[in-house]
Amino acid sequence: MSDFSTRSASEATKEQDSSSSEEGSSPQRSSAAHKPHSSFWARAARILRPAGASLREDITDALMSDRAAEEAFSAEERAMLHNILRFREVRVEDVMVPRSDIHAVDVETSIGELMTLFQETGHSRMPVYCDTLDDPRGMVHIRDLLSYITLKALNGNGLDLACVDLGVTLEEAGIIRSILFVPPSMQASDLLARMQAARTQMALVIDEYGGTDGLVSHEDIVEMVVGDIEDEHDKEEALVTRVSQDVYLADARIELEEIAEVIGPDFDISAEIDEVDTLGGLLSTAIGRVPQRGEVVQAVAGFELHILDADPRRVKKVRITRMAPIAKRLQEGADLQTVGSGQGK
Repeated sequence: MSDFSTRSASEATKEQDSSSSEEGSSPQRSSAAHKPHSSFWARAARILRPAGASLREDITDALMSDRAAEEAFSAEERAMLHNILRFREVRVEDVMVPRSDIHAVDVETSIGELMTLFQETGHSRMPVYCDTLDDPRGMVHIRDLLSYITLKALNGNGLDLACVDLGVTLEEAGIIRSILFVPPSMQASDLLARMQAARTQMALVIDEYGGTDGLVSHEDIVEMVVGDIEDEHDKEEALVTRVSQDVYLADARIELEEIAEVIGPDFDISAEIDEVDTLGGLLSTAIGRVPQRGEVVQAVAGFELHILDADPRRVKKVRITRMAPIAKRLQEGADLQTVGSGQGK
């Protein structure tokens, strides 16, 4: 009984201490209740947002707005880091070459015709199909074509190209390689890993009905992070074209100084010239993200920049329109109407 009494007394003492503690702490709870509402929402946001997402978003925000980040990294480095952070959001459909732009060859194409196609397109790899792109058979690499021709031309005295039958088809030559088939919803990062594992640099994008939707190369995915990779076969085109007195078509890769020189001194980019180098960089900086096709951005006073072509990673083509002359012409038209109505009285 004494043990029971001792335990009961001890428990009563603990309850009393707990009650006293709660009473003593009530002013603290009251004080906490008067903290700013922002503190509550900040805690709620931390709880509801995954830790990984929080860190990723914090780094992204720092790269976009922190002055220390601007001093530590160049504009190109910040853009690359930003691309890396959002890389896991990119899907295959975001980087693929659409079906209409695919250069491919029929399985019955001769190696002579294939040589011509490689020369015309500048590609080193092309998909192979039977009848239509919806029946893909693999891919052909220019290296395999050259190896086949070399082996056929070899004789005891060196190379004799006259021994090579250029009428042999790809299938007969046995130079068709296997190719990856992936859905458009697949993450680009996962496809990159698959390409590395399979030691291949090309994949066909297949839609839900089994048809060919597009093509993705290893280079397309890497460009999501590092930007455009030009090679010696890429055709050099004019980066800016004057359409009319006040309208220009420009490649977003053009240097700001170059396009300002073409358009004139009223295209004032002096405030941005130390921060970004290209027209595309100017547009992304102006709105804090990559603009979408069809958007109109006013990144330079007195001008409208209409996005003609873009994908999730970069702007491609822009139409630049000088607005001041348009406003002037509208005003002149209004003045003429006013004069005409006055004369009619």
